[in-house]
Amino acid sequence: MRRGLLMTRPPEPDQTERRRVAQIRRAAIVMAATMILWMGAQFLGGQLGLPVRFVFLFDLAAIAALVWAMIVTYWVWKARRDGR
Repeated sequence: MRRGLLMTRPPEPDQTERRRVAQIRRAAIVMAATMILWMGAQFLGGQLGLPVRFVFLFDLAAIAALVWAMIVTYWVWKARRDGR
């Protein structure tokens, strides 16, 4: 009789891995939402004729959100690399 491969479930992720996945998911959502909102703000700023200083505030807010997301991504990468 020929033996087939056993269908086994992958191991359940532990609590720290779940937390890392949630952090990465949150960072990805922030990156995507930031870019969509930033493009919308640029479009509306041009259509409404907003002064450049207001449009520049949208730029700074987008940069801050992206920097936050990159820092979170780095922390998770570093924690996975170190095995914590």
